[in-house]
Amino acid sequence: MNGPEGSGESTQSGIDEGVRHQLAELARRSRTRTSETRRDRPTDWHPEDVRNPNGLLATHFTDADAWEMIATRLEAGHHVEVVELRKPPGRNGYVLMIEVGPDEPAIYVKLQLGTGVVIGRSFHYSKHH
Repeated sequence: MNGPEGSGESTQSGIDEGVRHQLAELARRSRTRTSETRRDRPTDWHPEDVRNPNGLLATHFTDADAWEMIATRLEAGHHVEVVELRKPPGRNGYVLMIEVGPDEPAIYVKLQLGTGVVIGRSFHYSKHH
């Protein structure tokens, strides 16, 4: 089955609750989260291009705001799709589709769990409205 956003990645539904908790905890701390892109781990992390529905006067997400929303959604039990990543192969990614309002496209978020860190792989408007 094809994964979200036309990635060609395979998916499975649901997430282990221990993994959910770990992702949320790591996302809350600035020293345990990253969105750095590397050749073996490309990212499409652009919170500054996404309007923050909780911001004042059409503000956009900051990096910290994006991570806070992700942690809050994970803790609240938001649905997470598990996908097998192509880069690096054999690793899992965790996808959240976050609806923010009737006049806004969903926000597509993909995370990867590293050793003691959470890696932000994607944060942008969904390409599938």
